[in-house]
Amino acid sequence: MCAWFSISKAPKANAEDTDKLEIPGGLWTKCKSCSEIVYTKELERNFKVCPKCGYHFRLNAAERINLLCDAAQFEEFDIQLRSNDPLTFKDSSKYKDRIKKAEKSGSYEALRSGIGKINGEKVGLGVFDFTYIGGSMGVVVGEKLCRIIERSTTLGIPVIIISSSGGARMQEGIYSLMQMAKVTAALVRHAERGLPYISLLTDPTTGGVAASFAMKGDLNIAEPGALIGFAGPRVIEQTIRSKLPEGFQRSEFLLNHGVVDMIIHRSELKQKLSELLGLMMKH
Repeated sequence: MCAWFSISKAPKANAEDTDKLEIPGGLWTKCKSCSEIVYTKELERNFKVCPKCGYHFRLNAAERINLLCDAAQFEEFDIQLRSNDPLTFKDSSKYKDRIKKAEKSGSYEALRSGIGKINGEKVGLGVFDFTYIGGSMGVVVGEKLCRIIERSTTLGIPVIIISSSGGARMQEGIYSLMQMAKVTAALVRHAERGLPYISLLTDPTTGGVAASFAMKGDLNIAEPGALIGFAGPRVIEQTIRSKLPEGFQRSEFLLNHGVVDMIIHRSELKQKLSELLGLMMKH
């Protein structure tokens, strides 16, 4: 008997079918880097890293917390804080409508914050969620970051901020830009207590987030292939009217130019962070 429902190999991709192969039941996923078709469950077991080429797919905040924190060892704070519309902003649609649409996806803000444990080491965590309005930083994101930093300072524990953001949220104008200085000031007070701050830069980390606290870590760590910078490469090329170097603004390029301290593969991230925190808290 032919087991017509059994699938043992990924379907072959071609120019006409490539987009269609990503859709049916979420069974297969096309890698954005090598274009290989990967079994979705295999991809998830591999921390959403392509087993063929090592491309790191984006994680949402919940996935990131599950990856790093010990089982059931994350206490979230300030869940009740919600964005409003201080400028009554409207472009192609109302800002209030954008917020409602973003919340329907299951996220309630572009950042989750709390106290977690990484291999038993207690740490304050601020984790961006790119699925919520591009991980943009508004008043609520800035306030949540400041609160978790200040709470960590009081408890005498390190802070890790995991960035995945398009930058300051334009719908909140100057209010969003103020968060750059506000969060940086909280980190300065944290450092004055001799407590470490690790910044993890993931794809993408851009705009006002990259221009402020994301680059202020005692250690700035990046995931492989992450886009990191203020303006995007296309904007820069159009501005300077010149072709940029290969790999410009990617983690590997920035490591070679001293902008980030190290690149850590996602499969090694929890263990490496645990080791680094242990060393930093001894000094």
